[in-house]
Amino acid sequence: QVQLVESGGGLVQAGGSLRLSCAASGRTFGSYTMGWFRRAPGKEREFVAAISWSGGSTKYADSVKGRFTVSRDIAKNTMYLRMNSLKPEDTAVYYCAADSTGILHVSRLFYKYWGQGTQVTVSS
Repeated sequence: QVQLVESGGGLVQAGGSLRLSCAASGRTFGSYTMGWFRRAPGKEREFVAAISWSGGSTKYADSVKGRFTVSRDIAKNTMYLRMNSLKPEDTAVYYCAADSTGILHVSRLFYKYWGQGTQVTVSS
C-alpha cells in the first residue's frame, strides 16, 4: 500500500518556475515507478513525466520536454517535478501516481495509487 500527497502548487506568471513534491508513505516506495499527470479544465488527465524506481530512467510528454524535470529521493520517500518556463497551457491539477510494474507507462491505467492533486495556475 502506498499513499501519496502532492504539494508545491500555486499561482505563477508565465515564464516562471515551480517545484512540485510528492511525499509517499509505505516501505515499498523505492520499488515503484512514479509518474506525474495533469488534468486541465475540460480535458482528460494526461501524462506529464515518469521516473523509474532507481531514478535512472525518465520519460516526458513532448509538451514539457526540456522545461520539466522529474526526480526522486528514495531516502526521503519523495518525488519532485521541477517546472521551468511555465506557460498558461500548463495550468492544471497535477497528480502523482505509483506503478508497480517497473515500466515507464504513459497510460494512467497502469498506475495503481494516486494522490489528491495540487493546483498549478499560470497567468499570462
